Amino acid sequence: MTGNSEIRSYRDLLIWQKGMALAKHVYAMTRAFPGDEKFGLTAQMRRAAVSVPSNIAEGQARRGRREFVQFLSHAEGSLAELDTQLMLAIELGYCGPSDAEGSTAKVA
Repeated sequence: MTGNSEIRSYRDLLIWQKGMALAKHVYAMTRAFPGDEKFGLTAQMRRAAVSVPSNIAEGQARRGRREFVQFLSHAEGSLAELDTQLMLAIELGYCGPSDAEGSTAKVA
């Protein structure tokens, strides 16, 4: 979306588009995690990443400003959860700092 274009759908929101890019990046990054993390950190990180654009979409679809802000807050919480999980993944040696920086920077 550019300039003063009308927002007709959550898909027109730049923040939703960035959230989708974040989720795709996290899925790609976690493919290289150890197999024994499939149902642990990998699954948690993927859920948190998917939650970001999902909450933005749901909030925009509600059409009420107050509800939209509430869902944006949920998305922000999921982003903080993901940031924590990324720090842990770095400390465990599953990914490098540049991978993590690239993840959260996609939405900021």
